[in-house]
Amino acid sequence: MKKNVLKMVIIAAVIAVAVLLAFLLRGNKEVQYQTETAIKGSLSITVMATGYIQPVEEIEVGTQVSGVIKKIYVDYNSHVKKGQLLAELDKLTLQEKLNQATAQLSRAQSELNLANRQYDRVTQLYAAKAATEVAFEEAVNRKEQAAMTLKEAKANLSQAKVDLSYAYIYSPIDGVVLKRSVNIGQTVAAMFSTPTFFTIAEDLTKMQVEADVDEADLGQVKLNQQVTFTVDAYPGETFAGTVSQIRISPKVTNNVVTYTVIVNAPNPDEKLFPGMTASIRINIRSEEGILVPIEALSKEKTLRVKSDGKIEERTIQTGIDDGISIVARMGVKEGEEIIIN
Repeated sequence: MKKNVLKMVIIAAVIAVAVLLAFLLRGNKEVQYQTETAIKGSLSITVMATGYIQPVEEIEVGTQVSGVIKKIYVDYNSHVKKGQLLAELDKLTLQEKLNQATAQLSRAQSELNLANRQYDRVTQLYAAKAATEVAFEEAVNRKEQAAMTLKEAKANLSQAKVDLSYAYIYSPIDGVVLKRSVNIGQTVAAMFSTPTFFTIAEDLTKMQVEADVDEADLGQVKLNQQVTFTVDAYPGETFAGTVSQIRISPKVTNNVVTYTVIVNAPNPDEKLFPGMTASIRINIRSEEGILVPIEALSKEKTLRVKSDGKIEERTIQTGIDDGISIVARMGVKEGEEIIIN
């Protein structure tokens, strides 16, 4: 029995020593904090939107007469000059109309000459009381009718010449052919609307982004604001531009209202092609300063700073934030450790 008591005393002593050691070790353990270093940088508030790359100036070229395409001199991506011949229509029908108008003019001129001679003769007879007043009036009427017929014939001849000139399709600007919509042998009809032969972009080094901005963000967008954007064709590369136009006409898609914002996009290397999808960021405001994590900030604009092994609570003056970081205008220095948790 003495042995059992001794054994129990020894066990109790071991447990007491273990508890004491655990307490001492726990008491000496340092409290760990999750911190983040305050850094100097720039913060921006942006509006994001999606749009498409388009040429600043794009022109559709066609003709005002019907006919059959006889020749095409340019194709996709062709560089053209103002006044350059792009295509021709078959001129057989148009030339025949010109010939007919020329013949009509000759007949009208002959008829007018005859009416003038008759008018002069009847006028002399009427003055000598040898012709009736009715004959005189008929001579005057024939002369006037012949003059009107000649005027109409001249107009028809002029229109036939203009129509023949429309058989030659010229470029109205210097640019690049983006699209060719016709083929040789194709019949085009210009009865109700002008058929489009080519779409020409004036200058591919000057592009623009047509972006749809949500109505909730539009109030923050102003002219000349800086814009950055990316396209899928060049991952990791960022392009720059400025807001040049805010269109007041709304777009409504599935009850969502957006407005078109035009962004000038210089394209000196011609990397940007028409139709590319662009993800844009419009820089609304920017501010440089000391950036601290916004989650470390209390409602009273205070945060805790770990400095020289001590914890200090400071009240700071804040600037803009992006939901993750906030600018500390006063109260924190670069490199200090900000306690998050």
